[in-house]
Amino acid sequence: MSGWRPEGDRYRGQEYVAEYRPDSPYAQNHGPGSSGEHYVGQTDEWYQQTRHETQSLWYPEIPPDEAPEARQARRAAYAEAVDATRFNIPAISAGFLDPTSLQTLIPPRRGQVQGPGTRPADETVVGDAAVEAPSAEAAKASVSRASRIMAMGTIVSRVTGMVRSSMLVAALSTGPLADAFTVGNNLPNMVYMIVIGGAVNAIFVPQLVRAMKDDADGGRAFIDRLLTMTIVFLGGLTAVAVIAAPQLVTFYASNAHGADRTATIVFARYCLPQILFYGLSVMLGQILNAKDSYGPAMWTPVLANVVQIATLGAYMWIVGGTFNTPQTITINEQILLGLGTTLGIVLQTVTLLPYLRGVGVRFRPRFDWRNTGLGKSMTLAKWTLLTVFIGAGVNWAVTNMSTTMGNRFASNGVGYSAYSNAVTLWVLPQAVITVSIITSLLPRMSRSAHAGDRRAVGDAISYGLRSTGVLIVPCAFAFLAFGQQIVSILLGHGGMTPIQSHNLGYMLMAFSLGLIPYSAQFVMLRGFYAYEDTKTPFFIALWIGVANAALAYAAFVVLGSTQWAVAGMCAGYSISYLIGMVLTAQRLHKLVGSFDGKRVMRVHIKLCVAGALAAAIGGPVGIYVTDMRGAGTVGAIAGFATGGLLFIAVFVLAARKMRVQEVNSLLGTLKARLGR
Repeated sequence: MSGWRPEGDRYRGQEYVAEYRPDSPYAQNHGPGSSGEHYVGQTDEWYQQTRHETQSLWYPEIPPDEAPEARQARRAAYAEAVDATRFNIPAISAGFLDPTSLQTLIPPRRGQVQGPGTRPADETVVGDAAVEAPSAEAAKASVSRASRIMAMGTIVSRVTGMVRSSMLVAALSTGPLADAFTVGNNLPNMVYMIVIGGAVNAIFVPQLVRAMKDDADGGRAFIDRLLTMTIVFLGGLTAVAVIAAPQLVTFYASNAHGADRTATIVFARYCLPQILFYGLSVMLGQILNAKDSYGPAMWTPVLANVVQIATLGAYMWIVGGTFNTPQTITINEQILLGLGTTLGIVLQTVTLLPYLRGVGVRFRPRFDWRNTGLGKSMTLAKWTLLTVFIGAGVNWAVTNMSTTMGNRFASNGVGYSAYSNAVTLWVLPQAVITVSIITSLLPRMSRSAHAGDRRAVGDAISYGLRSTGVLIVPCAFAFLAFGQQIVSILLGHGGMTPIQSHNLGYMLMAFSLGLIPYSAQFVMLRGFYAYEDTKTPFFIALWIGVANAALAYAAFVVLGSTQWAVAGMCAGYSISYLIGMVLTAQRLHKLVGSFDGKRVMRVHIKLCVAGALAAAIGGPVGIYVTDMRGAGTVGAIAGFATGGLLFIAVFVLAARKMRVQEVNSLLGTLKARLGR
């Protein structure tokens, strides 16, 4: 972290936490007794304002005539912000790692877009002649235009990602063939996250940003070493994984036999090369961000989605109106799906290379890896890596049990593919709302923690819980009330039968209310990470993992003879995070003292009452309208629109009647934004 010295470390939470340096640019404004900026006693409006100011660390507006000292200070603040988010390991426990999800592996990608796609150069040189830099007015217009372009990149990547998911279900449904493809395409994600995914976020990215800020060569040597290590290590890992594809399939889908197993192995062999490009995409995107070039990595996921959409379109054109099974799909059709999916990830990575040259990065392989500090950092992040292993273990158990259920009820769509699609829909509000809000608070939380200001950390967590809850709670109850319609609208096309759509909808409904503790637990964990304590989150994750695996197994045993077992696993997932939320709150109270627990609980109870009333009134109306209009997409849209509008109206009225101030603040913000 900028402003920290390596000597005089003290041991806290199984991580080395450096003493705060008196001459740090933040030291005079943060800490007990300081007369500068402070969290204690601030209003929610102040939090809202400073949250958006903090987000400018991710996408700052950079003037064309920026002085070297200002650039150094800005990059120091950016490096500190990256350090504060270093333990933000994404919770991708199920569902394949689609191109859009890769963005969550790059910490600065999670924030409000506020700046240019690329920093204006100090001067543009063509041949031997220098070209005059653009005027301040032109630069300001360029900043505004680039900000809009990047915001559109995020929106388009989400939309194209959903189109890709919808086409995948339309092409393969959620039966055994979809299970085979999902397991095969998910294996690169599983292997990547187990072996190196956690290390990238917790270790390599912060060191990369610090090296580019502090080293005399601007981090050039470190970049060369890190990219060389990434290519060599992940290249070797990819080769081993491709060779061991049958063993990996046996490990993750032990009950797949015959044509199911053969199809899964073929898909895995053509998808596993994605491992190398996952790592390179994250590394290259972070280098561009640290070089003030934010736009390219924002749009490359769109390219990957477009390639995969084209692949699925080609497959659907080839098979015509036929819906394949593992027994009927040809080897060429499997190769098309596997290679097309991998090609999207490859292009997402390769497209970044010209932009790297544009910011002055010229890669030269370097194999002098000793004394780089990476080994020590790996040791310090051991608890983070162990936490990733817990998630991988639970994922292994759920994958095996859900694929077994998919084989038992082949035509009902109750296997791993359905489970993964339900997770993908369920976590979307958390990924969009909770992550963006809490990530913007982390840098200041981290500074307050290191300054010993526990009250400030607690206040920030309280604000984070309440500001996310006001949106997460209604989303959770909306999933409960309209799960069937949401699935039918987004995924109920092509090869998906009505019974498969209904079963997937029930899984989403079983997940629904678990979104509340899942999001709250995510927010509270940031309190431990602010203190660089990763040991406590590991043991919390261990309890959650044990509960999740035990409840999933209980559902598998008790409901295994019916089609409800995987829906039971979804409910078990939600219950496990309720347990985790309680444990996290208890441990966090011991660490930071009060974080306004009674106020947070009171707000959430009121929000849940409002959500329950809205679901109880809007849900039946949605079902009635859907039935009246008939099954299918048209009926689902009519039911969701009618019931959804009623749901929103009842929720807002009930929350305002109960004087939930956070709802009033949200409505005020929306009115201000719409009135501009």
